[in-house]
Amino acid sequence: MADLTLYTTGWCGFCRRLKLQLDDAGIGYREIDIEREPDAVAFVEKANGGNRTVPTVVFPDESVATNPSFSEVKQRIGA
Repeated sequence: MADLTLYTTGWCGFCRRLKLQLDDAGIGYREIDIEREPDAVAFVEKANGGNRTVPTVVFPDESVATNPSFSEVKQRIGA
């Protein structure tokens, strides 16, 4: 089961870095590429004041963070 949901794009360097860090730490996540799933764009825009900013991360408690650091992610999930 995924601990997090990451809204990403294929070209986003910040997304790639966060995914690599999560993978290395063994932290599960569900990835949604907003360029492949158009319905996800509306969520990202709503979470980011109309902007398509990624990574947008949804935590298990349903709170959202935009481009969080790996340290912030670890802290917020208690890892």
